[in-house]
Amino acid sequence: MSRLLNSEDHSHPPRPTQHPGQVSPATGLLKENVLFLLGLAGMMWGLEVINYFLFGYLDNFGIRPRNLFGLPGIVTAPFVHLNFRHLFSNTFPFLILGFLVLLAGRKVFVQVSVFVILTGGFALWLFGPTGTNHIGSSLLIFGYLGFLLARGIFEKSGFWLAISFTILILYGGMLFGVLPGQPGISWQGHLLGFMSGILAARILFLKTTPVY
Repeated sequence: MSRLLNSEDHSHPPRPTQHPGQVSPATGLLKENVLFLLGLAGMMWGLEVINYFLFGYLDNFGIRPRNLFGLPGIVTAPFVHLNFRHLFSNTFPFLILGFLVLLAGRKVFVQVSVFVILTGGFALWLFGPTGTNHIGSSLLIFGYLGFLLARGIFEKSGFWLAISFTILILYGGMLFGVLPGQPGISWQGHLLGFMSGILAARILFLKTTPVY
């Protein structure tokens, strides 16, 4: 039987209205994540400005394999760069791949970033060539790449498999960076960062088949 609703009938609560100029929660969260990522990139640029006026002094805070003085570099190295050209070449991959990782939420982004920095950095400290100093966010960027390529496989998610496929098309050429090549480029950092990203995806999103 149909029912006639009058102005005093409250059986169906009114839908919330969005006032002109009001930002939706999804849009607000997206904006916060973009600002968060830009803030991290801005910090790197700020450190490089300081490094410029200190005549490269911050370059000493890199990862120095099997050197006790190089241990703190595991944490600091991803945020220090050799020069502005080095930083510029890393900024766009960091922003793009970092943003895609952020689609899973800031908690996942922080977990992946910390895991890659600590695991990949410590592995580089253990296995990197003696007498070298590794700086730059490439280890972290390759960690994001490995994570994004592997997440869809481990999670068995169509959406993230599509992201992985897109990343492979757009950034597949970066995979050559894990191979020995140009002198002065830390391919070891690229490789270990990439492997750490894959491991992070496995730990966070591996779906196992239950055994009965």
